Amino acid sequence: MGVLLQLDGVHAAYGLSRVLFGISLEVQQGECVCLLGRNGVGKTTTMRTVMGLTPSSAGSVRFKSRDITGWPPHRIARAGIGLVPEDRRIFAELTVWENLDVGQRAAARRGRWTVDGVLELFPALAALRDRQGGFLSGGEQQMLTIARTLTGNPELLLLDEPSEGLAPLVVEALLAKVRELKAQGLTILLAEQGVDFSLALADRVYVLEKGTVRYSGEAASLRADRELLDRLLSL
Repeated sequence: MGVLLQLDGVHAAYGLSRVLFGISLEVQQGECVCLLGRNGVGKTTTMRTVMGLTPSSAGSVRFKSRDITGWPPHRIARAGIGLVPEDRRIFAELTVWENLDVGQRAAARRGRWTVDGVLELFPALAALRDRQGGFLSGGEQQMLTIARTLTGNPELLLLDEPSEGLAPLVVEALLAKVRELKAQGLTILLAEQGVDFSLALADRVYVLEKGTVRYSGEAASLRADRELLDRLLSL
């Protein structure tokens, strides 16, 4: 396995408000890496900076050894990174099938994830293919957003707070689908507040605090040491 994504000393801000202070991390091909931490520590900003939606003011972002720092989001997507944003952003007036078709038509990359392919992965969406996005439940919208992103056939999937606001049973179903994607070899960078969801998926973990990496290590170590986990996340 090689390094697919590498951030080195990344700083980012929204106007005068600095959010990231020298974030460094890496994601190996085929693994799931999780960014853990409370609200406001920089998890979403890290994802947005990787995707080119929030420009970095210092440091570098490399994907497959290429420096993609400063690239526009559409070019980063075409290079093989797909973002599932925290706020989902489906087209409420379009049907499930139309949402997926838009995603597929916009994609510059071709691969296994066609509209039919993602409907096979998410059979619940197949049964709702003619329903407008605005009439889906929160869990159904989340699955649609993931499915639509997959139609771009990314090599790296960025999942930003996928379990937020979802009922426990829906989170369990979503976890099973993401685990299935990981088993198929998709590389995943996950930003989550949900500790159990994260540690059920992650190979490695970075705990963020105030825009910096407070801790990095194997997810198994945190699963085995709940006291350390509680101490890291109570900061």
